[in-house]
This record gives sequence, C-alpha cells and structure tokens, in this order.
Amino acid sequence: MAWILLLFAGLFEIVWAFLMKASEGFTKPWPTVGTIAFMIVSFGLLSMSMKSLPLGTAYAIWTGIGAVGAFVVGVAVLGEALTPMRVGGVLLIVSGLVVLKLSSSH
Repeated sequence: MAWILLLFAGLFEIVWAFLMKASEGFTKPWPTVGTIAFMIVSFGLLSMSMKSLPLGTAYAIWTGIGAVGAFVVGVAVLGEALTPMRVGGVLLIVSGLVVLKLSSSH
C-alpha cells in the first residue's frame, strides 16, 4: 500500500509542478490555488508512505517521479526541447529509481 501511496504522491507532484509553471510566478490565482492544493495532497501522501518506507528511498522516488513526469509534460505539453543530453539525464534518474526500488526491503 505504501508504494501505491508513493506513486500517487509523485503523480500529484507532477500536477503541482505544471500548475506552478502555469501560475507564472504565482501571479495567476487559479493555477496558484491548484499548486497549493496539489502540493498539500502530494506531501500528505508522501508522509503516509514514509510510515513504512525508508526515508531516502521514499523521498528519492517521489522526487524522481516528479522530475521525470515534469520532463515528459514539459516536452509533450509545453514544447520544451527533447535533446539527447536531456533524455540521457532522465534515463539516469529512472535507472537510479529502479535500483532504489530493487534494493528496498518493502
């Protein structure tokens, strides 16, 4: 169950990161409110998952899901550059997440 909570925490992180970009420095009210709301849910789910998962593993996977997801949203939705170096960086993040998951005893 902790892994499912962590997955959803990471997915909510992607949403709040996108909404933060859309808020244009917190100058647009609705994206700002959405950012804060999704942050609260994301942090809450992360906190719940940390009741049984190791701190380092949970936090790294949460930020990794957010980083990779934000990268994908940036490329797919916002038209950001898809360069070999950026893809390589994301692949390194994903490989690190896999190693952390495989090394976890939970």
